[in-house]
Amino acid sequence: MAEITASLVKDLREKTGAGMMDCKKALTETAGDLEAAVDWLRKKGLAAAARKAGRIAAEGLVAVATAGTAGAVIELNAETDFVARNDKFQAAANTLAGLALAGSGDVEELKKAPWPGAGHDASAEITTLIATIGENMNLRRSARLEVSQGVVASYIHTALAPTLGKIGVLVALESAGDREELLKLGRQLAMQVAAARPEAVSTADLDPAKVERERAILADKARASGKPENIIPKMVEGGLRKYYEEVVLLEQNYVIDGESKVSKVLEAAAKTLGTPVKVAGFLRFALGEGIEKEQADFAAEVAAVSGVKA
Repeated sequence: MAEITASLVKDLREKTGAGMMDCKKALTETAGDLEAAVDWLRKKGLAAAARKAGRIAAEGLVAVATAGTAGAVIELNAETDFVARNDKFQAAANTLAGLALAGSGDVEELKKAPWPGAGHDASAEITTLIATIGENMNLRRSARLEVSQGVVASYIHTALAPTLGKIGVLVALESAGDREELLKLGRQLAMQVAAARPEAVSTADLDPAKVERERAILADKARASGKPENIIPKMVEGGLRKYYEEVVLLEQNYVIDGESKVSKVLEAAAKTLGTPVKVAGFLRFALGEGIEKEQADFAAEVAAVSGVKA
């Protein structure tokens, strides 16, 4: 059995939003298995949300670049929000997005890409920028989307400039339809992804293991409620439908009208354009997601309340 430390309680609390004592009990009941403890809390109805996003704790910028049937997005981190408003930092972020677009999108490849007009690569340029601005920086990630025909549309939320902000989204639409109409639809779908944070385009794209885990949780919750065994499968399927509406883009309600499913919006677009329209993929980068700023005294607070070892 893993030792139930304050750090472990803290991790579970941040994953689920549950209270400290409930987190401690969940870890005790599951022999310190963090993921099993998440499921235990959900079955008891104590978790605020299993899909709680990583806390936004790093500063910097997300940048996007698109051209025709391709698009790229990068995240360049710095220590303070003030640096995100620096012209040189913004220019570097835009250049990195352009280099990612011209390349494969792989972040390690991007770091080695020749910097325009200089005799060094992107990594060396970032080092120079660190020395110039005086803050530590990190090219954390990059990715690229491309379709054989159609468009890759972009959207920046909380934008500091048209291609720079705190949330960057790309949506790739595969279609032979009118380019301007596809770009308009793609931007609206990118806004959908920014707001609703889907995990997959379709139910078929979801990780089967994750779906089975959700199914098991729903079944256990149904049994715990005392429902007859023959009713449980229907309850599980109903719960899965709601789950899909949360995590699958095509099953979500369209944020633009608040009524239609995204799949129906695509069907309507296909009729209007006279040709099929398919979401080939999407990317969503939120600045600093999954990175935590150090929180002094939090472990001590947990230990004081829960009585576990810090």
